[in-house]
Amino acid sequence: MVFLAGFFYSVAMVLLSLPLIKVYQLENYKPLKFVSRVFKFNLAFGDKNKLVLTNRIKRYIFCEFLLFFIIFSLIFYFLTKYYLNLIVMFVGIIFLPVLMIITHYLILPAEKLIICSYIKKAKNKLKTMPCKKIAITGSFGKTSTKNILFQILSQKFKVCATPKSYNTPMGVCKTILENLTEKDDFFIVEMGARHIGDIEFLCKLVGADYGVLTPVGNCHIETFKTLENVENTKFEICENVQDFMIINAKSDSNKKLYERCEKKKYLIGEENSFAYATNVNFKNLKTYFNLHIESQSIEVSTNLLGKASVDNIVTASALAYLLGVNLLDIKKGISLLKAIPHRMELIKGYANIIDDSYNSNFEGFKQALDVLSKFHAKKILVTPGMVELGGKQFDMNFEIAKLVAKVCDIVVVMNEVNYKAIIEGLKAENFDMKNVYHAKSRKEQKEILKKILQANDIVLFENDLPDNYK
Repeated sequence: MVFLAGFFYSVAMVLLSLPLIKVYQLENYKPLKFVSRVFKFNLAFGDKNKLVLTNRIKRYIFCEFLLFFIIFSLIFYFLTKYYLNLIVMFVGIIFLPVLMIITHYLILPAEKLIICSYIKKAKNKLKTMPCKKIAITGSFGKTSTKNILFQILSQKFKVCATPKSYNTPMGVCKTILENLTEKDDFFIVEMGARHIGDIEFLCKLVGADYGVLTPVGNCHIETFKTLENVENTKFEICENVQDFMIINAKSDSNKKLYERCEKKKYLIGEENSFAYATNVNFKNLKTYFNLHIESQSIEVSTNLLGKASVDNIVTASALAYLLGVNLLDIKKGISLLKAIPHRMELIKGYANIIDDSYNSNFEGFKQALDVLSKFHAKKILVTPGMVELGGKQFDMNFEIAKLVAKVCDIVVVMNEVNYKAIIEGLKAENFDMKNVYHAKSRKEQKEILKKILQANDIVLFENDLPDNYK
């Protein structure tokens, strides 16, 4: 009877813990961040990021259940008074976050062993693969550049690339073990970083032959603390590739890093550099420009929108050219490029939509506003602003809101996290506040758009926060 009571109470505790486990997962299994969120009662009850039952989460839930079962079965065994059992059950609920932290540390050694085994298995497989490895990192444009390069190289070669935004060690290993084959000529790896040493680790994991550095700037300042730390971390790619580097010159940080780089290197993006674009213009929902690589040039067109897309295309084209793709094949590849879902993706309908919801940085936001300004229609922006900018978050959202005021006719501010900064930035430019709406949920956002949207309007969805942020 005691063990039966322990079993059912443990099941109930696990079910009660699921919203907390979602927070634990959203905070990337970091106990301190998890505790901070819980004690602020900043839980994740929204539907944007559902709990993903990964193998790690399944192991965690099983270990959590065992811990609950052992603790409460013993307590129920020694406490025979009914009212004392009720008190214990109530106390257990109060201290549920503490029990979850204990579970984290109990399972941590096993998780580290599993991760090491997974990485070793991926490394061993990669050693048998004949493909050349391409590493891509930077603050902005990593995923877009990766996908563009994949599409262009695929005109001539067999190519494997990390899917979606897979840019962590586990994401890279998963791709190696499940997707990479002996037939692949190239393996393109997007590399993300939140801490110093992350890029070095990924480069050594992959054994990168060629490197691409997209623009570096104020991104993930919350964890990096300073731009200098961001620059030094991204520079790790220059120190670890085997052959040469492609460095996009579209940021001041990249120009400094180019000078520091001692490997064979190619600067792109500036006029008269190895590769660059001229005569960029937007018409008939397409982008046209002249692509210059080395001493050659060619007129190209693409369905991708914005100057940032052009920069990414130039970067990918320069590397493809150096890897043996001729300009005509590059032109064909550019003409066939498809927008990456949620990254400046144009969706035509009753009202046109620019879905840039996977962008979350200042420069990308500016580029999206520039594209939006080219449309001759009522312009509606839906955004929660930008996050993970540390002490600069308010100021940067304030500044972008001032730019928004010059382009947009209507603004729908999502969530609370940057609401004040965006409102103050709009007011600073004398924006008509009657055209500002505040949506605290997706349901409210849909109701607002249903009320204000008319045929042929253009709506820009810029950034989309996970449930970490209210």
